[in-house]
Amino acid sequence: MSDVPIERLGPAETRWVAERIARTFRLLAVTRWLVPDEAKREAVLADNFEILVDHAMRHGIVHGTADRAGVAVWFPQTGEPAPPPADYDARLAAACGEWTPRFQHLDKLLEAHHPHADHHHLAFLAVAPERQGRGLGNALLRHHHGLLDAEGVPAYLEASSERSRDLYARHGYRAAEPFRVPDGAPFYPMWRDPLG
Repeated sequence: MSDVPIERLGPAETRWVAERIARTFRLLAVTRWLVPDEAKREAVLADNFEILVDHAMRHGIVHGTADRAGVAVWFPQTGEPAPPPADYDARLAAACGEWTPRFQHLDKLLEAHHPHADHHHLAFLAVAPERQGRGLGNALLRHHHGLLDAEGVPAYLEASSERSRDLYARHGYRAAEPFRVPDGAPFYPMWRDPLG
């Protein structure tokens, strides 16, 4: 699929973007650690992701395929840093309940491994499970990478599975040594230099 229409999404789509990410990520090793209760996991994840997607709508870039099967959430980390999400601690506690300490631990872990050089951070790339393997994630990546390459800006992400690590490697990302959450689920920090 090489001709997938990509659109920039707006604040009215915040909740469904969060739900798309939660549905896509609900079976990852790290999300099983974050919310061990399978019956509650997707709802807790969606509430947590809504905080971050809302922040991206104000201070980042959210792209979706025209049919909304895939989404990408980017945070530019160039120049002056964006403020943190408003009322983050209270919103995190309300969203994550008894699992808040696990989300806080993950936040600290991600922050400790985040690079300081200017870049765009791909926080989330999610494609509906029934639409995976059809080029939608590739199209979302190519779209934003084209913008980054034109400006000479690198990209960074944390891949949460070997499958996603391999997808990103095909787009020019190089993986560093993984870091892990307490149950051993890996994150692969990955960096992409601009092309051209």
